[in-house]
Amino acid sequence: VEHGMCDGMYVTTFGVGTVDERLTLDPHSVRPGDKVLLSGPIGDHGITILLARGELDLEADLRSDTRSVWPFVERLLATCPAGVRWMRDPTRGGVATALNELARDCGLGIVLREENIPLRREVRGACEVLGLDPLHIANEGQILVVVAAEDADRALAAFRAVPGGDGAALIGDV
Repeated sequence: VEHGMCDGMYVTTFGVGTVDERLTLDPHSVRPGDKVLLSGPIGDHGITILLARGELDLEADLRSDTRSVWPFVERLLATCPAGVRWMRDPTRGGVATALNELARDCGLGIVLREENIPLRREVRGACEVLGLDPLHIANEGQILVVVAAEDADRALAAFRAVPGGDGAALIGDV
């Protein structure tokens, strides 16, 4: 924020942790045939925040998906750590930006099955009215993961076993 332009309070956060030695996450470990999984519906957070600002004459029964993604990661690591190639929370730029960055970094293409991407009716409707692409909307409580094809079913079951993970889906292929 430029000097003198702050019109309120700004909060910043950061995390401190240690490297988990159970896996190595690297775009270069992604292989053709790997599967792309998503822990649940996209766009809830971004559209909720947009509507909460009150600048639009739209109403929707939505809540932000803000939550820790650690339970998903923890369950995944307990289930198939060797098959996990890459993961990211699709916050800034949404699912599309995270996967475009992965494709750029690993040098491979990613094919999404649009019909498999979990999306609430309210988010879809708001995006249509506003001319937004739900794949570019921020998410705060979802996680994208690329896993080896042979681990995809176990990884998906692991996501669905976490409270709030019932909307997890296999959304694409590398």
